[in-house]
Amino acid sequence: MKVWKTGTVALYLAAIVAANVMTARLDPPAIGPFIVPAGTFLIGATFVLRDLVQNAIGRTATYAWIGVAMVLSAITSYALGDTLWIVFASTLTFLFSETVDTELYTRLRLSMSQRVLVSGTVGSLLDSAIFVVVGLSPLGAGFLAWDQVGRAIAGQAIIKTALQLVGALVIWNLLKFSRANHYSR
Repeated sequence: MKVWKTGTVALYLAAIVAANVMTARLDPPAIGPFIVPAGTFLIGATFVLRDLVQNAIGRTATYAWIGVAMVLSAITSYALGDTLWIVFASTLTFLFSETVDTELYTRLRLSMSQRVLVSGTVGSLLDSAIFVVVGLSPLGAGFLAWDQVGRAIAGQAIIKTALQLVGALVIWNLLKFSRANHYSR
């Protein structure tokens, strides 16, 4: 059980660092009219992983790891050459989106797969909107013009929501398989 807990936390932290590296090092892929940084594909997965961390170690300990992840994300972002404004926006985004995900996941009285889908989708939408507006728009670092902001938020939200759906379906199927094996003994 301890290996599961340690592995889940390590995977969560690794995904966050990898998302920062992908965003800093890879050009955004062309996905129709949308602007989607490469790290978006892993950020969507981190919300599912955060939920698994909470299941493995509990809510209070999860907040400690969110703090570690936030600092690790800021250090990685800065080390990769992001401006202080982007580092600030990333940290602010992380704080709000991960907190909302954690609290929704805790309070929803749904199945685990439904909680993963709902809490992760809301967290992802906040993550996309806050980071794009605070970090990338003319209000922040100015990497995007105002006419690009909506496409950037929508592109990230679509990818992250799709990843929440995939994560929820995987969890639903694993739980269904686990229950079927339990009852067949």
